[in-house]
Amino acid sequence: MKTIFSGIQPSGTLTLGNYLGAMKNFVEMQEDYNCYFCIVDQHAITVPQDRLELRSNIKSLAALYLASGISQEKSTLFIQSEVPAHAQLGWMMQCISYIGELERMTQFKDKSGSSEAVPSALLTYPPLMAADILLYGTDIVPVGEDQKQHLELTRDLAHRFNTRYNDIFTIPEVRIPKVGARIMSLDDPLKKMSKSNPKAKSYISMLDDEKTILKKMKSAVTDSEAEVRFDQENKPGVSNLLTIYSLCSGESIETLEKKYEGSGYGPFKEDTARAVIQVLKPIQERYDELMQSKELDEILDKGASQADREAKKMLAKAERAMGLGRKKR
Repeated sequence: MKTIFSGIQPSGTLTLGNYLGAMKNFVEMQEDYNCYFCIVDQHAITVPQDRLELRSNIKSLAALYLASGISQEKSTLFIQSEVPAHAQLGWMMQCISYIGELERMTQFKDKSGSSEAVPSALLTYPPLMAADILLYGTDIVPVGEDQKQHLELTRDLAHRFNTRYNDIFTIPEVRIPKVGARIMSLDDPLKKMSKSNPKAKSYISMLDDEKTILKKMKSAVTDSEAEVRFDQENKPGVSNLLTIYSLCSGESIETLEKKYEGSGYGPFKEDTARAVIQVLKPIQERYDELMQSKELDEILDKGASQADREAKKMLAKAERAMGLGRKKR
């Protein structure tokens, strides 16, 4: 059985885009793959975080994973900082990385241009991401388009290590979902829906209540044509809503186009909101249960133990290959 690894930062509540583009697919993948789902809290601290808020976000994200359908029996869910091998192998990957290739990372260039004091971790965190993936013999990494460049670097580092030291790392395959991989912002359909966007109306949080979802959907940017038609180039807002509606309802985009032919955007937006609410409501109910019980901590303890056991095996191989330590392992 092939192995999948995926990590999400605990920096704010996940959006509908995160669910449709990632988590919904994870639930299906765990039926056919050996899955590791990681809350990458060490990546979150590449920028300043409030410690209490970060801890709250970590727990909340874990609950959302489980509430969305991730099973402790089928997958390993854990927190990155609770498995020391991630930071240890991350340093080793940093030692075989080159400044030039790290400076070429698009996200580093974007973030470093917005602040006078740029944390060095913004430059060097891609090797830690590589370590996250390589520790588990990962075959497939499901990502959005914006992470493809980092995954290509991971593949380069794995190949470099294998060539220079010993052939121990699996070269992971990048997998980008064909549909729903990039849900766009509600107020600017040319930008990806993001939980880091300061404008709350630009995204739907997985924990938004029904009234909020309906209000945000009604204010979503469309166009002046009043025609429900999928055309990403000329009608990006409507196309985004059609994608959301289709993924939430299970109806094809073609069916939805016919359904709202001549009806305008009002009924279309309201029904899109209803489809979203129907998907999120059971997730929210399960989330509330988990946040109020001991079950969540028990699952995370079990996941950390399982991940730590596997990660130590790969770390020992990598340390032996590089000549670290005194003992033959």
